[in-house]
Amino acid sequence: MPELTDNYVSLHGLNVHQSLYDLVAKEIAPGTGISADDFWKYMAEIVIEFSPINKRLLEKRDQLQKSIDEWCAANRERDITTAETQTFLSSIGYLVEEGPPFRIDVANVDSEIASINAPQLVVPVDNARYALNAVNARWGSLYDALYNSEIVEPFGDKKIGAGYDPERGDKVIAWGRAFLDRIFPLENGSHADVTHYFLTTKDDFYLTLSAKLEDGSTTFIKDSKKFAGFRGHPDNPRQILLVNNGLHIRIPINRESLIGKTDKAGIRDISVEAAVTTIQDLEDAIAAVDAEDKTNAYRNWLYLMKGTLNVDIEKFGRVTNRALNSDQMFLSPTSSPLRLRSRSLMLIRHTGLHMYTDAVTTKMGRPIPEGFLDAMVTTLCAMHNLKDSCAFPNSQCKSIYVVKPKLHGPVEVATTVELFKRVEELLGLPLYTLKIGIMDEERRTTVNLNECIRAANHRAIFINTGFLDRTGDEIHTMMELGPAMPKEEIKQAPWLLAYEDWNVDAGIRTGLSKIGQIGKGMWTMPDLLKQMLEVKSNHPTAGANTAWVPSPAAATIHALHYHDIDVNQVQQELRMRDADGLTEILTPPLLGDRPLTTEEIDRELENNAQGILGYVVHWVEEGIGCSKIPDINGIDLMEDRATLRISSQHIANWIRHGITNKEKVLGVFKKMAAVVDSQNEGNEGYRPLSPDYDNSVAFQAALDLVFQGCESPNGYTEEILHTRRREAKRKYGS
Repeated sequence: MPELTDNYVSLHGLNVHQSLYDLVAKEIAPGTGISADDFWKYMAEIVIEFSPINKRLLEKRDQLQKSIDEWCAANRERDITTAETQTFLSSIGYLVEEGPPFRIDVANVDSEIASINAPQLVVPVDNARYALNAVNARWGSLYDALYNSEIVEPFGDKKIGAGYDPERGDKVIAWGRAFLDRIFPLENGSHADVTHYFLTTKDDFYLTLSAKLEDGSTTFIKDSKKFAGFRGHPDNPRQILLVNNGLHIRIPINRESLIGKTDKAGIRDISVEAAVTTIQDLEDAIAAVDAEDKTNAYRNWLYLMKGTLNVDIEKFGRVTNRALNSDQMFLSPTSSPLRLRSRSLMLIRHTGLHMYTDAVTTKMGRPIPEGFLDAMVTTLCAMHNLKDSCAFPNSQCKSIYVVKPKLHGPVEVATTVELFKRVEELLGLPLYTLKIGIMDEERRTTVNLNECIRAANHRAIFINTGFLDRTGDEIHTMMELGPAMPKEEIKQAPWLLAYEDWNVDAGIRTGLSKIGQIGKGMWTMPDLLKQMLEVKSNHPTAGANTAWVPSPAAATIHALHYHDIDVNQVQQELRMRDADGLTEILTPPLLGDRPLTTEEIDRELENNAQGILGYVVHWVEEGIGCSKIPDINGIDLMEDRATLRISSQHIANWIRHGITNKEKVLGVFKKMAAVVDSQNEGNEGYRPLSPDYDNSVAFQAALDLVFQGCESPNGYTEEILHTRRREAKRKYGS
């Protein structure tokens, strides 16, 4: 029988925190065919088998970094060629020999990942409302997204909830009709002139979309293949379903609705298939520092997998209960039943190899690798969703999709693959049930990306770039070589541009584009959707078939890019591109001999310090892992731990090479603390950073991130954040 000691249950050589033990025993295990006791026995086997391997992999990281530091310090005063760099990295085993060409062989991949090009949301799974909203963001209202953004001008304060403005509404409707004309043109006339949509029989076999115009004439949709289905009667449909580049558009018609009663054709909205996939995040987007935090996150994932997650939401003075959206039924052009998915396909992002948790410890009280716990618990939760009786199935192919962050090179990928195989064996799942998404956010993974994909040949469904983490690792890896460029210049440096192309080329070359996702990073300004509409088309144009967005509204707008751009065609054209970008990738973004003015240094330090403080104060003091933070210019940015990594590494690098010093940096942090306090003035429960800097846990955490930046393994922020968050919990009781 298990024993209870100091809030821990001891069994099979493990100590399991009571909250997590109860969750598994009472809510997760029942119905899976795996008893709670067996589950923890299997967990113990994983810990015994893989802990020594995990330890060696982390030691290898440290050994490689030590060798690189010594080499950089010895060669700091001379120009190093990329050929020399490549030779050195190969000699220490950092850069591995590339094998022969190959193409991945992955089965049972859902169309949302394998063939639909669309936006992807990343959401903290510990926030039930955000998690639920993201899953339901498979469909988004184009009218709402336009009305509530600066895309349709003038914007001002004309938002839903402040009273409907018909004049602004007309501009939104006109914008929507122009979109329909561009993507779904009629044989004659414009959608703006349609007074009635109806269906007619084409070639005595299937229906097509027809329309009556203001002048009394009748026209048809130009490309009948873009008509996908309908609801209601063919003469008077309630909804029209269109499709383009694999993405659907719904046009609901209701002449009694607020919008529809003033619309010529009775259209009340244009509903866009938007966030086709969502990453439920256990990593950068959350602040889970202890067993209670972790248990809460696991519980939300469990309820998503069971299909029972629901939350009460107050909006405009009314409380409504929100749950998972049900699928909708349509009739196809041949009048056969057509089921339309209403929920985003979910992936779950685990923690990295360097993370350990005391939610479960060994019998000696040592924390276990957190990724082991993630793999076992989230898979057990997902087993509920694999049942045929599940009302809200996530994967039609009965696969479980895991995003694995911060892997360093192919050996670490291969070890994760072995871990997943062992989890499948222990929990009785078919081989290759667990698929893997590889985050290309570490330098050692980038330069060995082909071999990383090869190591997950039968499981890889995803590669994704991440500018902030990747740049943070770039700065840390080459810390001893010299001072880094200002951050804005790094964004335009040859290595970063080559890195983005390198990722796409590797995905295309290995066949991933036909099976999985080649992703791009986050649009960080959730309130600047007009700018996003103008700029983020560069992601599909670059050959990425998905890209991250910070909100359901942003997903709705970004989805329009995938209608305008045929990513499959782009990827086909990119197959002919010269994929040799390693020379540029191995060229570090160093300042060189270029002098910086005092104003340039101050501006860079203030920008970095304000960003660090603005994010850390909410992470440490409130436990908010992902938040919308105003930058130094007052522009709201969606921030997570990657922000801290690049900013803290950048300042640490400049201190290391004498661009600035600790005294100067401390003064800048104190100055920016006042700015951050001002930006948060009026926020209920906010604890100011200033003027009592010594007693502000968040302020001290920010200093730790910078002043310990050179020593932090790979520049990671988690150890400092977790330590300081726990301190804040003890100090403030929350």
